[in-house]
Amino acid sequence: MSKIKLAIVDDNTFLARAIKEKLVDFEELDIKYMVFNGSELLAKLEKSHNLDLVLMDIEMPVLDGIETVRIVKQKYPHIKVLMLTVFDNDENIFNAIQAGADGYLLKEIEADKLYNAITETIEGGAAMSPSIAVKTLKLLRYPERQESLSAKEEAIELSAREQEVLEQLAEGLSYTVIAKNLYLSPSTVRKHIENIYKKLQVHNKLEAVQKARRQSLI
Repeated sequence: MSKIKLAIVDDNTFLARAIKEKLVDFEELDIKYMVFNGSELLAKLEKSHNLDLVLMDIEMPVLDGIETVRIVKQKYPHIKVLMLTVFDNDENIFNAIQAGADGYLLKEIEADKLYNAITETIEGGAAMSPSIAVKTLKLLRYPERQESLSAKEEAIELSAREQEVLEQLAEGLSYTVIAKNLYLSPSTVRKHIENIYKKLQVHNKLEAVQKARRQSLI
């Protein structure tokens, strides 16, 4: 049996190394590389997509895990993706599965269970941490939860001016530069950004840009 070729995607260097340490003693696994966000993974895959499975975090800068799963599954459907994260909320579980994730695990998982989850996924299974499996069953049994999650995201409506501010924010521009570009005062820009955060239900620029991209708002 040939080795299972893996990649680890996690923006936390310490946690990425901890994951690697959990798996290093399993001879059937070949950890090809670790990268720190979805964009870096896609760049690697452009050069070579000779990979069997990716262990994917969710919250990462530049390109988050859920959007990365969606792209990987579209371009490289043979690659399995296991979410490996600390987040166990319904929204992340639902979005990850909808994006095409093959399984969903919490980082607290023990080494042997992680190894078993990897082999199970390669064989066509859908590995999940027990608590995640329970939440997933509830989402399937009560589809109105899925509808409410979707509705929550679909309900996001930005004004034309908020859209302009968000687009420039996504380009990495400062409040003062955005104000100058849009002929607004910095305080007005700040107010627009506060409203954007409130509508998107986020707390910072990175979260706002990631969620806006997921929802095709920018």
